This record gives sequence, C-alpha cells and structure tokens, in this order.
Amino acid sequence: MIDGAIFDMDGLMFDTEPIWTRTWEPVLATIGIEYPEGLADAVRGTSGKSMEAIINRYAPEADATYVREKAYEMVHEELKKGAPKKPGLDELLAYLAEQGIPMAVASSSSLDVINMNLENGGVGDYIGERFTGVGMANPKPAPDIFLNTAAAMGVDPSHTLVFEDSLSGVRAGVAGGFITVMVPDMLAPDDFARWS
Repeated sequence: MIDGAIFDMDGLMFDTEPIWTRTWEPVLATIGIEYPEGLADAVRGTSGKSMEAIINRYAPEADATYVREKAYEMVHEELKKGAPKKPGLDELLAYLAEQGIPMAVASSSSLDVINMNLENGGVGDYIGERFTGVGMANPKPAPDIFLNTAAAMGVDPSHTLVFEDSLSGVRAGVAGGFITVMVPDMLAPDDFARWS
C-alpha cells in the first residue's frame, strides 16, 4: 500500500534543468572564469555545500559560495516567467489525489522557487509539505530531505514513493528506504538507478 508520494521538482515536475544548464557559463563569466565542461551535469540535483564542493572541483579558482548564490539568483529571475510543466504531471497528480495519497515536494531549489513554480504551474493545491535542501547539513545524495518530508507527512518511507530525475536524488531515495522511481530527464539512469 502507498501512503504518500514525494516529488523532486527541477527536471521532474518542471522543465527547469535547461535554465540551470545555461546559467553556469554567464555566472562564471562575471568573475572572469571560463565554463569548465561537465559542471552543469555534475551539480544537477545538488544544493548547498555539496554543490559548492563540486564547483570547487571544476573551478577551483572560483568563490563557490558566490557562484552558487549568483546561479540561484539568475535562475530565480528566469523562473519568474514560468517554467513549462513536464508531460504527464497534471495527470499523475490528479490520479494520486483521486487515490487519497498525500503529496509533497522535496527539492534542492529554494522554498521561494518551489512555491513560485507550483503556483505558476497551477499545481500548488495538490502539494502539502514543501521542503528545500538549501542549507541542509546533509543534502542529496543523503536521504535527510526525504526522511524529513516523510516525517512531516506522517508516512513510512517503505510505503512512500519518491519520484526523481537526478542520480543524486535516486541515491537519496534508495538510502532512505523509499520506493524510488527515476524519471530520466537530462541524465540517463546509471547501473545503480536501474537495479536499486
């Protein structure tokens, strides 16, 4: 029996990953650093200190905190225009609601971006709990954000769906003992995601 459903947001509910992808090069350009190939893929699905560690690895001369904060700022401005919903989202949310399954969002985006996307997309009424990984001590791929969300929902992880598009999100869902479903977006599933 399914007690609840937790959704990632970027790349899963909304087609925001292309916005993030095209943000890194101009952000780095503001501090005179050339975009290192692979950065956008490496940071996908991360937040906070995890994201900064990856930025440091790809662009060690950059102030990773500045780069992360500037990227969030630029993406936030872009998202004010609205992000397209992923195909099938409305139908899935309506189906889960008909089944009486409570839904939540657990995203690496900031809470204001989560709320803005849900409201702009007309799906905010479906979503109860909303959690951000920003500022978390252990962001994805650690399971903390999903475990905190499940606790707030009052659901058992082993009876709760986690929908993810990123490899770090899939690892977080599996580590937390959730029924984890990968819906690939910009990255194909690796062997861990295929067989977990």
